Amino acid sequence: MKVIAAFALCVTLFGQGYCNTLDSCQGRCGYGTDMNFSCQCNTACERFKDCCSDYAELCKAGSTSCKGRCGENYNSQNKCHCNSKCAQHNNCCSDYADLCNSGAMSCKGRCGENYNSQNKCHCNSKCAQYSNCCSDYADLCNSGGGGGGGGAVITDAEIKAVSEALYALDSNKASASELIIDPQALVPDSQTSSQTDLSSVPLFTYVDEGVLFSRPTYVAFLAVLDNYNRMTGQAEDFSPQQLAEQETFVRETMSNTELGRELFAFLLTKGVYATEEDFIYDLKMMWFGLYSRNNNKMDSSGFEHIFAGEVKGGKVSGFHNWIQFYLLEKSGLLNYYSHSFNGPWTNYPDVMGMQFKWDGYFKQVGSAIIGCSPEFDFALYSLCYITRPGKQCRLSLGGQELIIQTYTWEKTFYGDGKKFIGSAFPSTPR
Repeated sequence: MKVIAAFALCVTLFGQGYCNTLDSCQGRCGYGTDMNFSCQCNTACERFKDCCSDYAELCKAGSTSCKGRCGENYNSQNKCHCNSKCAQHNNCCSDYADLCNSGAMSCKGRCGENYNSQNKCHCNSKCAQYSNCCSDYADLCNSGGGGGGGGAVITDAEIKAVSEALYALDSNKASASELIIDPQALVPDSQTSSQTDLSSVPLFTYVDEGVLFSRPTYVAFLAVLDNYNRMTGQAEDFSPQQLAEQETFVRETMSNTELGRELFAFLLTKGVYATEEDFIYDLKMMWFGLYSRNNNKMDSSGFEHIFAGEVKGGKVSGFHNWIQFYLLEKSGLLNYYSHSFNGPWTNYPDVMGMQFKWDGYFKQVGSAIIGCSPEFDFALYSLCYITRPGKQCRLSLGGQELIIQTYTWEKTFYGDGKKFIGSAFPSTPR
C-alpha cells in the first residue's frame, strides 16, 4: 500500500509523465529497495513481487535484449552480452547490432559516447563540429546529452546576452546593507591545499535574514536545502513533503519570477523546450533525479552536490552555494580559512573561491556566487548545463565575464538518454 500511495502522490505532484519513469528499471538494475519508486529492480523484488515490468528485460541475467545494457561489464551469468567484445566471442544479444554496435545509425542509448572511428555516425558533443552526427542526434542528445531537447544552435554571444538579462532581473539579490562579508586572507593557487586557518573571524559578518530569508524563493530554497544526508554511500529517502518541496522550489524560482520566465522564454525561442511544463519537468529530472556516487546507493543528485554539498572520500565534494555556507558557518559547523580568488564585482552578486572545513572535512576551493538570489543561482547553472553540458560556459554579468564549468553524470540517464547534472561551479578568468 505504501508503494501505491507513493506513486499516486507522485502523479499528483509531478504528473503522470514523470512518474512513469519511476516505474522502470532503466539505470536502476541492482540498486537496493527505494520506496521513492513504485517498483523495484533488485533480486529481492522477485520474492516480494514488486519488480518493475521491465525488470526481466533489463536486469535479469537471463535477459536476451541489449535494451539499456549497451557497454555493460561482462557478466558470466548473462545468456548474451552487449559490450564491445561480444562479437569477438560470438555471444552478442540478437539486437546488439541495432542498439549498440558501430553500424547503428541512431543515437538511441548512445548520447555522449566516446569517439569510435568505426562508427558510421556519432553522438558526442563534437559531432556537430565534424558534421558526422547521427540524424537523430539533435532530438535525443541536445549537443552533448544534457538536459533540454533539440533546437537551434545557441551561440556564446546569445548566452552572454541572456545572462546579462538575468543579472538585471535579479531583484531578490542581497544589497550592501543586507549582506556584509569579510574575506580576510587571500592565498595563491599553490597554497589552496594547505589546511591552515588564516582568517580569525567568519567570512559572513552580517546577513539580514529577516528581509532576505522571508522572500518566497529563499523560503522555498531553505525548505529543500535541509533534506539531504551529506555522506555519499547512504541512500537518500525523500518523504512526500520533501518531494513536494522540490516541486515548489522549481516552480517558485522558474515560474513565479521574472528571472525564471526570462530563461524559459529564451530556451523556448531557441526550440529547446516546446512548453513551460516541458521546461519544469526537465529541470526536476536533471536537478533532483537520484543517482549513485558510492556503493550503488541512490545517494546523490545535482542539487544536493552543488547546493547542499556532500562528503566523499574524506573530503567535501561540490558545495557551491553562499546560503548553505552562511548557515553552516553561523551554526559553528563550518570554519572559513581563506579565499583564493574574488571576482571583479563591487556589489552583489560577486564570485569567490573559498578554503574551509565543514565539520572536520576540508574543501580546497569551494567557489560560489555570493549574494545572489536562489533563482539566479539556479537559472545560471541550468542555462549553462542545458546549453553547454560538460563544458565551460561563458557568461557576462554587468559587463564582466563569469565562467561556469559544468559536468554531466555519465553512468545513468533519465528520459531517452539525457544525463543528470554531475556538477557545476563558477570561476572568473585569471
